[in-house]
Amino acid sequence: MAAEGTFAVALNCMDGRAQLPANTWLKERFGVDFIDMVTEAGIVRFCSAARDAPQTVAVLESIGVSVNAHGATQMAVIAHADCAGNPIADSAQKAQLSDAVAFLRDHFPRVDIIAVWIGPEWTCEELSRPQSTG
Repeated sequence: MAAEGTFAVALNCMDGRAQLPANTWLKERFGVDFIDMVTEAGIVRFCSAARDAPQTVAVLESIGVSVNAHGATQMAVIAHADCAGNPIADSAQKAQLSDAVAFLRDHFPRVDIIAVWIGPEWTCEELSRPQSTG
């Protein structure tokens, strides 16, 4: 049975402070009804440096469900300031975010993927533009 409504998928830290701003902003940014939120503490570190970690495998499987069952064609990879799950400098997290986007584009070439930074005021900022689906 196909899901009703339109979907995008987001990878976000499990920090509850990041959930509502990301969900609200992404629904408007992507023009969809729902955001499938895949969470893990400090999620960008798994898709950047720990690509063979069990968490990364689980993240890829969850994205597959969103893409294949819900028809998601857009994805956001999100990192945020003051991350307890990935307690490194903001600049290092943003570098991981960029690496994670590149990694995920290799796995999901037909999905438009953006990088999103949530700053200390809990507002979303897009750091990269989606690639063409040609």
